[in-house]
Amino acid sequence: MGGVCSRKRGNPVNEDGVRVTVNRRYCKNGSSKWLLGTPYFRMVSGLQPETGSFPSLMELCIHKLRQDIDKYSSFSMLPRDISQQIFDDLVCSQSLSDASLEAFRDCALQDICLGDYPRVDDSWMDVIASQGSSLLSVDVSGSDVTDAGLALLKHCSSLQALIFNYCDHISEHGLRHIAGLLDLASLSFRRSYAFTAEGMRALSGLVNLKELDLERCSGIHGGFVHLKGLKQLNTLNVRYCKCITDSDLKAISELTSLRELQVSCSSISDAGVAYLKGLHNLILLNLEGCQLTAACLDSISAVTTLQYLNLSRCGLSDHGCDKFSELKHLKVLNLAFNNISDACLSYLKGLLFLETLNLDSCGIGDEGLANLSGLIHLKNLELSDTEVGSAGLKYLSGLTNLESLNLSFTVVTDAGLKKLSGLMSLKSLNLDARQITDVGLAALTSLTGLVHLDLFGARITDSGTQYLRCFKKLESLEICGGGLTDAGVKNIKDLFSLTLLNLSQNCNLTDKTLELLSGLTELVSLNVSNSRITNNGLRFLKPLKKLRSLTLESCKVTADEIKMLQSSALPNLVSFRPE
Repeated sequence: MGGVCSRKRGNPVNEDGVRVTVNRRYCKNGSSKWLLGTPYFRMVSGLQPETGSFPSLMELCIHKLRQDIDKYSSFSMLPRDISQQIFDDLVCSQSLSDASLEAFRDCALQDICLGDYPRVDDSWMDVIASQGSSLLSVDVSGSDVTDAGLALLKHCSSLQALIFNYCDHISEHGLRHIAGLLDLASLSFRRSYAFTAEGMRALSGLVNLKELDLERCSGIHGGFVHLKGLKQLNTLNVRYCKCITDSDLKAISELTSLRELQVSCSSISDAGVAYLKGLHNLILLNLEGCQLTAACLDSISAVTTLQYLNLSRCGLSDHGCDKFSELKHLKVLNLAFNNISDACLSYLKGLLFLETLNLDSCGIGDEGLANLSGLIHLKNLELSDTEVGSAGLKYLSGLTNLESLNLSFTVVTDAGLKKLSGLMSLKSLNLDARQITDVGLAALTSLTGLVHLDLFGARITDSGTQYLRCFKKLESLEICGGGLTDAGVKNIKDLFSLTLLNLSQNCNLTDKTLELLSGLTELVSLNVSNSRITNNGLRFLKPLKKLRSLTLESCKVTADEIKMLQSSALPNLVSFRPE
């Protein structure tokens, strides 16, 4: 795929330690969609009314309080639930300041969610700790809190959840202050330099801990011995910790309550995986990026409860893959970026409960897909960057429960797409390939339930866009093959459910396109880069009040004009290019 229609596949493994703050939903990435486990956090009360509903009296009162927040010195006399709602609203609206925070001292709040909130430091922790035994959860991720600030929480004896991700000013000496928080059920310290082998000693007495997240903590090798007494631990995330070796897995081999274990991109081998045989409650195992061989499947197959297995980027080959056939209860299997071929797929025929299968960048072709025809419960299938072509799609025609199919960078042609016309449950389809044209799009018009359609590099013309009218439920659409003009956009303007639209690389689009799109008021992300759009066309975007991301690179548009539009008409716009 060449020229302006090509794009670089995103790397699904980000090991640089940098926090990504852009919502992945609006990012172009590779086909690896392995979403495993998120840190536990108590649900805090929300104030966002449902679309189209009238605000309640409470919401109106809280909105007025926010406007006049400087008039109040304390909310401690209010009922706790009301104080909590006021606090949450100020956080959500980015209106909480040093001064307004002081009004919440001694309010008996239960939940403090300030992850990535600006200016949070030890002075804020003083007010947070004043909630005393009422406080149940705290998230100050990305803050400037130090050991002294963490120490203030040691008297909040009822704390159940504590999240200090990316807090660079906490040391292993500060961790001793959490040792007495015996009610802690969830603890998350992602990319923490404090968690060394010695620092992990602070966890040894937290006998009620159920969830522990130490992702990207680079100094924890040897500290797993301090977890031996945590018999209730059921979730452990130590992804991207290259320091972890086989001996660390041996140290946790008796934590039989473990249900989720993530040790991707570590230094463990087949020998280390063997220590997991006794984890008979394990449901999820993520070994992505570990240098393993198919021999590890001998040990993995002994864990008969396993439902989710990620072995992507492990360098597996066909030899020894027969053990896959013993994992009868698997629902999710990720084998992306391995050296397996069609022969390996024959061992998957018996995985009758399989719902998600990722074969991205594996050496498989049409012949191997014959082994998938009986997996009738399959909902998600990733075949991008494989040798799959039109002939193999006949084996997918009976997978009537399929909801998501990725055929990007395959050799599938227009003729093969006719074999997908009966997959009425399909909601997401990726056809990012230059050989797909208007003819292929016409073959898909029966798939009226599609919500996401990716035709990024496909050669769709103005004539072909008429078929898009069949997809009334579309929320995400990408057509970037260079064949569209304003005339083709006329067939897109009535897809009112669209929240993401990418028409970049269509160099003949003009300001008229923005005028045509002005009625798509649900749009959250819009990309019309490399087109003939000018500053004069920006006025047509004013009705798009929900727009958060706008990309107009290589257009005759200036950052200053976009900023003016942002300040006057698009208050939710947080990301734009040029910037």
